[in-house]
Amino acid sequence: MTEPARAAAADLLRGLEDVLPGLRDLYKDLHEYPELSFQEVRTAGIVAERLRAAGWDVTEGLGGTEKIAGTGVVGVLHGGLSDGLSDGLNGSAEAPVILLRADMDALPVREETGLPYASTVTATDLDGTEVPVMHACGHDVHVTCLLGVTDLLAANRASWGGTVVAVFQPAEEVGGAPKMIEDGFPDRFPRPEICLGQHVGPAPAGLVGTRPGPVMSSCDTLRVKIFGRGGHGSMPEATIDPVVIAAAIVMRLQTIVSREIAASRSAVVTVGSIHAGTRGNVIPDDAELAVTVRTTTPAVREKVLAAITRVVNAEAAASGAERMPEITPLDELPLLVNDQAATDVVLDAFRALLGPDRVFVLPSTLTGSEDFGHFGATLGVPSVFWHFGGLDLADFTEQDILSLLEDGVPATLPSNHSPKFAPAIDPTLEVGVRLMVAAASAWLAGTPAAE
Repeated sequence: MTEPARAAAADLLRGLEDVLPGLRDLYKDLHEYPELSFQEVRTAGIVAERLRAAGWDVTEGLGGTEKIAGTGVVGVLHGGLSDGLSDGLNGSAEAPVILLRADMDALPVREETGLPYASTVTATDLDGTEVPVMHACGHDVHVTCLLGVTDLLAANRASWGGTVVAVFQPAEEVGGAPKMIEDGFPDRFPRPEICLGQHVGPAPAGLVGTRPGPVMSSCDTLRVKIFGRGGHGSMPEATIDPVVIAAAIVMRLQTIVSREIAASRSAVVTVGSIHAGTRGNVIPDDAELAVTVRTTTPAVREKVLAAITRVVNAEAAASGAERMPEITPLDELPLLVNDQAATDVVLDAFRALLGPDRVFVLPSTLTGSEDFGHFGATLGVPSVFWHFGGLDLADFTEQDILSLLEDGVPATLPSNHSPKFAPAIDPTLEVGVRLMVAAASAWLAGTPAAE
C-alpha cells in the first residue's frame, strides 16, 4: 500500500468510532425488517435519506421493469481534492472515479437465529406466494457497511480526490444488476475506472480473502416442467406418473458432476424445488423442478447444461412420457473475475490494514455466484470482489480455522442462506467499513490541485 493511500485511508477513517453506534442500530433495523428482491422500498428509502443527509447527489428508482418499480439507489460525491483537476469521467489518473457496491435484498427464509432483532416478516413474492423473509445472506451487513463508508467519505471530503459512485443494488439473488444496467446506468452516471464490492461470509470476523482471476462461479437457473398423464393414485398403471419421472431425474442429475466432470474441475448441480400434485391419492398431470448450476469454466458449463438436457429428456422417454419436458432458462450470472493488477493493489491495502496473517488468497474459485461482475463487464473496467468473515471467533475451534480454506465451512456452523446465519455485529461492521475504505483509498489518494 503506497504511503499516500495509507494516509488517505487513515484520514477517511476519522470519526469511525463516532459512526459505529448508529451503524449498529441501523443494522439491527435492516435485519429486523428485510425485503424480498425488487421489493426493497423501505430499505431504499433509508439509504436515499441517509445519503442526502450526508450531502450526496442521489438518484432513486433504478432497476425496474414494466411490471416492477425500480428500487436501486445511486449516490455520487466528488472529493474535495478534485477541484481544478480533470473531471475524471473516463477514469483519468488525476481525478479517478470508483464504484462501490452493496446489495439490498433478502431471501424467502424463515429466521431461526433467536436474535432479539430477528425477522418475523412475511411478504408476497413475485409469484403471488406468501413467504417468510430473512436477511439470510448478509446483505443487511453490506448496506450498513457501505452507508458507513459514505458517511465517512462525506465527513472527510477534504481528504480525498476523485468521484465515488455508491451503488445500492436491488435483487442480487435474482440478477438485479442487469436491470440497473438496462435502466441506463452506464450513461446516467460517471464511468468508473474500478468497481469494488464485498460479501460477508461464515468465517471468523477480522479475516478477509479474495483471489485474482475467477473468484466466484457462473450460475444458471433452470425450470424443468415434466408432463405426464394424471389419474387415480390406486391405478398407476393407467397413468404416466410425473412424480416418478421427477424423482428419477433428481437422482440421475447428481451423476453429472460425479461421473462426467473431471475431479480437477468444479461444478455443482442442485435441485432446490420440486412441485407436483395436491393430494396423496391423485397422480398429477405434471411436475416442476427448479435447478441451479454452478460452474467455473465455460467448457464445463456447456458440458453440464447439455448433460442436464440429455438426462431430463432420457428419463421422460424411459417412463413413456407422451410429451418431452420443457427446460426454461431463468437467470444467468457470469463468472465473476477479479482483475489481476487491481486485486494485488487491494490485497496490499488489506495487509496494511489488518496484517498479513488475516488476509488470505483463496486457493480456488468459490462455488457461490454474484451478479456484481455485470457492472465491470458492461462498463469495460476492472473489478475486485472480496469476502470477509462475519462470525464470532469463539464459534471456531483452532482446527476449524486451520481447515477453513481447504475444507470449507465447518458443518456445525451456519453459512449464507441458512435460517440460522447470524453475523456478529462486532467487529464485523467495523471491519467491513475499514476494508472498503482501505480498498477505495488506493484510488482516492489524490493530491491538491496546487501541487
